[in-house]
Amino acid sequence: MLKGKTALVTGSTSGIGLGIAVALAKQGAQIILNGFGDTALAKAQIGRQGVRHGYHDADLSDPQQIAAMFDYARTEFGGVDILVNNAGIQHVAPVDAFPVEKWNAIMAINLSAVFHTTRLAIPAMKENGWGRIINIASVHGLVASQNKSAYVAAKHGVVGLTKVTALELARTGITCNALCPGWVLTPLVQQQIDARIAEGAAPDVARSSLLGEKQPSGEFVTPEQLGSLACFLCSDAANQVRGAAWNMDGGWVAQ
Repeated sequence: MLKGKTALVTGSTSGIGLGIAVALAKQGAQIILNGFGDTALAKAQIGRQGVRHGYHDADLSDPQQIAAMFDYARTEFGGVDILVNNAGIQHVAPVDAFPVEKWNAIMAINLSAVFHTTRLAIPAMKENGWGRIINIASVHGLVASQNKSAYVAAKHGVVGLTKVTALELARTGITCNALCPGWVLTPLVQQQIDARIAEGAAPDVARSSLLGEKQPSGEFVTPEQLGSLACFLCSDAANQVRGAAWNMDGGWVAQ
């Protein structure tokens, strides 16, 4: 379905980003990886899909490095047809104790980077008459949780930016949508489980209690499921899916 297309997936060396990158590669897309995880392992997983792929180590908190990543994409792959904004970081603390430097870092990577990649991707997509921008927001782009002020604010911002971008591109062949996953067993979520274990909870109890507080299904969303949804958004069937904030959350927001 995506043969001849190039997908840039930020934060794609592990977790959700890698799951989406693999799913797009299975549909024939060339893949540009980005992130600070196990690059060799990520490249190996994409390589097994038989598609051309590359990697750029841009730090997404730096707009100049983001621009360099797009220069790389143009030079090596002819540009970006599918942009998946997935990179993100987290810090947990009450508002009145939230470190300013952590707030600034979360805003830079979780929100401002999405703006910078989007503004750089759109001109070439307009020239080609086709493009897909998929922003990985979060269920926290739709609802809030305590002690996550920066993350929730940034992800709400991503959902808002998604809607504005979709409206501006509504008469073009470019769509922009957000995926809003609930709990996915990523390194960020594993840190929260580990914190409960450190406080004395058994591993199974730590896992089930985290899920039970928010996610009625009692099961984690998987990167593979999110990858399948991303592939749908890249298909012709999704041509009129524009500005959606699509929650895949085991019933979290339905409560």
